Amino acid sequence: MQSNAQIDQLLRQKSDAKEIPGVVAIAANSQEVIYQGAFGKRDLSKDDAMTPDSVFWIASMTKAITAAAAMQLVEQGKLSLDAPIGNVLPDLASPQVLEGFDANGEPKLRAARNPITLRHLMTHTAGFCYDLWNGDMVRYLEKTGLPGITSCKNDALKTPLTTDPGTRWEYGINIDFVGKAVEAVSGKKLDAYLRDQIFNPLGMTDTAFKIGESQRQRLVAMHQRGEDGSLAPMPFELEQDPEFHMGGGGLYGTAGDYIKFTQMILNKGKGNGNQVLRPETVAMMGQNHIGELTMTRMTSAIAWATNDVDLYPDIVKKWGLSFVITTAQTPEGRSAGSLAWAGLANTYFWIDPARDVTGVILMQVLPFVDGKCLEAFAGFESGVYAGLDATGQKAA
Repeated sequence: MQSNAQIDQLLRQKSDAKEIPGVVAIAANSQEVIYQGAFGKRDLSKDDAMTPDSVFWIASMTKAITAAAAMQLVEQGKLSLDAPIGNVLPDLASPQVLEGFDANGEPKLRAARNPITLRHLMTHTAGFCYDLWNGDMVRYLEKTGLPGITSCKNDALKTPLTTDPGTRWEYGINIDFVGKAVEAVSGKKLDAYLRDQIFNPLGMTDTAFKIGESQRQRLVAMHQRGEDGSLAPMPFELEQDPEFHMGGGGLYGTAGDYIKFTQMILNKGKGNGNQVLRPETVAMMGQNHIGELTMTRMTSAIAWATNDVDLYPDIVKKWGLSFVITTAQTPEGRSAGSLAWAGLANTYFWIDPARDVTGVILMQVLPFVDGKCLEAFAGFESGVYAGLDATGQKAA
């Protein structure tokens, strides 16, 4: 297909020019893979070429998987979307809201006005935040000495809310608690639950919290974008013996594995011959669950890790059960009502049920929403839609 050649050319050019270190991209419809490519290097300080089976930290692309696990337990009646989650997680039974700091710099806390629910957690409306986009939380962590979330220490989950549950969308550590809820009602550690109930059934044999020996051989290095635009490898690895498995961002995996998960969503819960979610559950996950609230701009508070995040500023964005929902067609061709999200190190996916297409593109660059990485993503996605239009497959 001509469009596939165009995608190849774009991604190869960006990698050859060292605008990005390396990239793996894959696209599929509900039945088959329609594009796959790997370009550039796994590590700019070494000679290893990027390969389709290269292993990436997929960070917050973990969230949709953890949410799917929780929805299996909702189906079974073991979790409820709207009961107070404090019934399952006592630590969340009486949340406190941070109302700023007093004259001495001490945090001012008050009791939250209503209980947190699983639906709040899945939609980032519980009131939790990430310090990456919240200066008050940066200050709170400094004041209290609590560790950051990527420490994978239980103390990292002891942060207050920044708003009352259900009153505002703010991206945060919510899905780590969803992972804890999965553990609490299933009686299994999150790694074992995901392996048994999602990864094995879908044939995702290369996705895990712990980097295995064979994965280590194919691991992609993290790269930091300098202020001059240059890229340099940087040491980065999540704790391999964590106190808790980070349901909000702990997984390592391959593009080929992740596309099996997104194809399952396209296929109404079925993949690899196994029905892992009911069709009606998948449909519900793709609906707006935040009502009149909207996903807002995320302003960086930690510059080395993330730029300001303002995806499709002209499009109203809603939130489903762990996906952002674009409510209008995007410039690349993604249909209104499509689902998507991303990982901190510039990994991205989208799922477009209306056009029966999904794509995954993985890079390992900080800070998040890097301009060159976004160009690679946009070019890839546009190329995928150009191919659909050329073949007339479900053309809009």
